Amino acid sequence: MTPEKPIPSHNSRAEAAKVVHRWLTSGAFPDHLLAGVGADRSFIMDMVYGVVRYKAAVEWILNRYARRSPEPRVQALMLVGLYQLLYMDDVEDHAAIHETVEAAREMAGDSPVGFVNAILRRAQRQRDALREALNRQPMSIRLSHPERLTDRWIQRYGEEHATRLCEWNNRPAETVLRVNRSRTSMEAFVRALRDGGIDVQPHPFDSGRFLILPHGQEITGLPGFKQGWFTVQDPSTIVAVDLLDPQPGERILDACSAPGGKLLAIADRMDGKADLVASDSEAGRLDMLKQNLARCGWDRVRVQRADFTAARIPRALCAPPPDAVLLDVPCTNTGVIRRRPDARWRFQLKRLRQLTRVQEKMLDQAARLVRSGGRIVYSTCSLEPEENIELLAGWLGKHPGFALEKETHLFPPDTGTDGVYAARLRKSAR
Repeated sequence: MTPEKPIPSHNSRAEAAKVVHRWLTSGAFPDHLLAGVGADRSFIMDMVYGVVRYKAAVEWILNRYARRSPEPRVQALMLVGLYQLLYMDDVEDHAAIHETVEAAREMAGDSPVGFVNAILRRAQRQRDALREALNRQPMSIRLSHPERLTDRWIQRYGEEHATRLCEWNNRPAETVLRVNRSRTSMEAFVRALRDGGIDVQPHPFDSGRFLILPHGQEITGLPGFKQGWFTVQDPSTIVAVDLLDPQPGERILDACSAPGGKLLAIADRMDGKADLVASDSEAGRLDMLKQNLARCGWDRVRVQRADFTAARIPRALCAPPPDAVLLDVPCTNTGVIRRRPDARWRFQLKRLRQLTRVQEKMLDQAARLVRSGGRIVYSTCSLEPEENIELLAGWLGKHPGFALEKETHLFPPDTGTDGVYAARLRKSAR
């Protein structure tokens, strides 16, 4: 394979295709690959995430037209071009075709230009028929989710609700803000935003604490950003905090805290009246957590790197024993596919089984740390029962000193939020 040619910054399709190519060949997270994109960032992100969402559908279209699979760079270009023609109604056809063809020339030379041009023009001519044919395909192709997920969801929820879930996952996610009410009031923050020409709307799931931000707003330029008036987080994140129900004077441990949405909500709720300790296993994520804490004025929270699957935990996290532990465990992320569209393609039963073993180890560790009579809130952003109620049922059967007090499960199309599971466990008093 010849090396990629430098891509002029003005060709956004080439930039998008380069990111898609790296995603297809490396499996890296799209948001990491997009980190260096500057000019025309919003448009490039729309194309990249669109291809990630509709990968199965645009590949199905490409396979109808191509006699053989194109080499990876050309395949990435074709997916970007077909996505524009089939899904981006606000993009002019001539721009989508011409710029994608030019991107092919820049990335791979003259040889694929005729192929790319011919297929895109054919798709343009036959677009209505393609859409009709696509709508007759199975859910896994039509709504672009792996069969291993659609089959599970159909079996669990029925076809109607599984369809609603896939359709929800394919919608671009809104940016949602939680107002830090220890820093400002909801009314004052909304007034400052609207004075700046930004018409926010209350989130229907929790209108007293969360606001939906219009598309395209730069977060760091919003009123009150430097003063810590708000954090960016989905309303589903508050469910675990409400279940934890932190009380003044308690010692609270957030065991998997980065990047800090739930921890910041606890700190805001307690306004300095609790002893908060936070940990995470990755140094880079802890740096992000510390930045968020400092911006919101909570740099008094103690932060400690720790791996909750390890045999030993730093003494700073467990002496004295915490009154409550928030355990937001790593999971398959099937409840947040709308925000992380690539998560659908990473779902594997083998990985699910690996994660449940990790989740049980972390629960074991939290059980050892929390004081007698204390509580653990276990939470995931997964919809899979193996990571949620089934895991807890098995774990509680082996830990008779704990009892399930309350649980909550959010189904995204019903709640308008990410999908989460959260449960409060109580340790018996000795």
